[in-house]
Amino acid sequence: MNIALIAHDQMKKELVNFVLAYKPIFEEHTLYGTGTTGKIIMEKVGLPVQRFQSGPLGGDQQIGAMIAQNDMDIVIFFRDPLTAQPHEPDVSALLRLCDVYKIPLATNIAAAEVLIHGLDRGDLQWRELIDKE
Repeated sequence: MNIALIAHDQMKKELVNFVLAYKPIFEEHTLYGTGTTGKIIMEKVGLPVQRFQSGPLGGDQQIGAMIAQNDMDIVIFFRDPLTAQPHEPDVSALLRLCDVYKIPLATNIAAAEVLIHGLDRGDLQWRELIDKE
């Protein structure tokens, strides 16, 4: 499955630790990430990540385009709810696209835990049945 990994600056360390904890699961899938987040995951975790631009430079929109083309299966986006983001409209658009296209989305570690365990159990197999043309 294609998994997008995104984290605001204050949440990058938490996402890296999460990916480290579940590395055996993540290494079975194709990972995508916004610029800095993807780079840090590659360096700290040692997994390949196909990187886009950083979020404020269009990375969120690039992932959104994959969602709109039904080329993304899961989005894990550790948001910083206490800091204003200059690209908040792009963030909102990405979250809206996940809802429109029924893409499982986790915006914090609690939801990500549930999602990753579901992925490991095979609960997301229905994504493979969706026509990806």
